[in-house]
Amino acid sequence: MTDRFNTIAGWLLFSGIVALGLNAVSERFYDANKPERPETMGYPIEGVVETTGEAGPDLGTLLASADPAAGEKVFAKCSSCHTADQGGANGIGPNLYGTVGEPIGMGKAGFAFSGALSGHGGNWTYENLFDWLKSPSAFAAGTKMTFAGLSSPQDRANVIAYLKQQGGGPDYPAPAAAAGAAKADAAAAKAPDAGPGAAVAGAPAPANAAAGAAAQPEPVAGKQAAVSNPAIGH
Repeated sequence: MTDRFNTIAGWLLFSGIVALGLNAVSERFYDANKPERPETMGYPIEGVVETTGEAGPDLGTLLASADPAAGEKVFAKCSSCHTADQGGANGIGPNLYGTVGEPIGMGKAGFAFSGALSGHGGNWTYENLFDWLKSPSAFAAGTKMTFAGLSSPQDRANVIAYLKQQGGGPDYPAPAAAAGAAKADAAAAKAPDAGPGAAVAGAPAPANAAAGAAAQPEPVAGKQAAVSNPAIGH
């Protein structure tokens, strides 16, 4: 009985040693359990495209279709720390009435902003609010606000629309498509006139052409007849 137990224990120990050896070899061969990214990645997969950044409509387009009512529902996540009504009290976070367009980290009835915000500078533009709502810690490193942020661009646009509805703010930025069309129209309006060509019927003659025509002498009746009939006078 003792010999059988020793045999089983020996095989188990041997199996464990073999497993540890194979694990060490596989780590070296496959770069497993390494915190850094391998210099050469695995086999590429056709049809898979790596993307970077946040794809989607521009901020002007998002705000043009933003829904303040939907933003109010999203703002419920913030209501434990913030109020947004006029004259609302500061809580863990400041009252947000009239925030759109005001200086960053200033005012709000004596609320003690962190140095990360009070020293940030600039105003709460739509762009800044959009970035702040995405990730407060990325916008102002060291901020006291621990909210992780809103990952959905449309949710952020809706919250901004709600805040504007509550406390007002400047006009939304134009959607990229509309801004591009306006620039194209402005460029076309500044373009030089087309070169000389056939006159359009009914259009007034240019000033220099009219002046030249007026300077030409009018034909005399007798001379005109002589020219028209060369046989006369012979």
